[in-house]
Amino acid sequence: MTSTERTVSPLAPEQGPGMPATMRAPTFDDPARWAAEARDELHTALRAHGAVLVRGLDLRTPGDVAAVLGQLGVEPVVEKEAFAPRQRHSPGVHSSSAWPPNQPMCMHHELSYTLGFPHVLLFACLSEPITGGTIGLADAADVLRTLPRTLTDRFEREGWLLTRSYNGEIGATVAEAFGTDERDEVERYCDAHAIAYAWQPDGVLRTEQRRSAVVRHPADGRRCWFNQIAFLNEWTLAPEVREYLVDEYGPAGLPFNTRYGDGGAIGEDVVQIINSAYAQRTVRPPWQAGDLLLIDNIRTAHSRDAYEGPRDVVVAMAAPDGPDTCSPTIEV
Repeated sequence: MTSTERTVSPLAPEQGPGMPATMRAPTFDDPARWAAEARDELHTALRAHGAVLVRGLDLRTPGDVAAVLGQLGVEPVVEKEAFAPRQRHSPGVHSSSAWPPNQPMCMHHELSYTLGFPHVLLFACLSEPITGGTIGLADAADVLRTLPRTLTDRFEREGWLLTRSYNGEIGATVAEAFGTDERDEVERYCDAHAIAYAWQPDGVLRTEQRRSAVVRHPADGRRCWFNQIAFLNEWTLAPEVREYLVDEYGPAGLPFNTRYGDGGAIGEDVVQIINSAYAQRTVRPPWQAGDLLLIDNIRTAHSRDAYEGPRDVVVAMAAPDGPDTCSPTIEV
């Protein structure tokens, strides 16, 4: 291939039933070069569609993913406040969250409870499982329109609360979430990021943070249902898991839970309504080894189906953003 030849198709991305916009890259041995040449097309497609699936890159290693990320002109995000441990491969590039393969990971926007969430996500499928493991996608503006107005009005007025208990057994540890287990450093981080905290007599850290549930996309102003209200709520857990955790740690000591912004409990019926709205708006493109999926994290929620067999998906987070750019509905 000569230096003047292009590896990017000038055609608009394909978009079939049940699929996000899809670009097809010619199979060759330099995914980073393709990404460098396709950068403008990729960003244009992402702005237009909210998610773009790239086929044909033949991504094989976390290093391939890091190299592609490096060519997209976006700043890697250093993850803080993770809800589950990950393996870090390079700046902004991680393994997928440790989550039981037999349990689905429900719809959410990555790190939407932080003040420095990633605007852009990259998921790379290095190997697909035997069955399942698909990443679902849902347009956040469509989900907001699908939800009952009385419910979304309350969340717009009050926001939502995330409560966490770092018990060292379930979910991320203090060190994994904050990058340190030194109390002074953890407290400084919490103070700087509008997180209330209390150390329990047994040393367990409990935190609470209030965030907006609805924001406006900074590019076009569309109102988006942007949160993890259902995903991190106790009623999304499998019944036997919830029962075990409540018995073990008590209702106030769950590893994570969500509430209305005024502190009121969110009922199982509300979680079902939210998850039903997501289900109505979800597409599930089947994974193929080597695929790259780019997601606008504000505009598009994502999930992960249960699966069987080995599954190797690498996640990259980039383009740090925050509520101040998204017209939040509450003040933090």
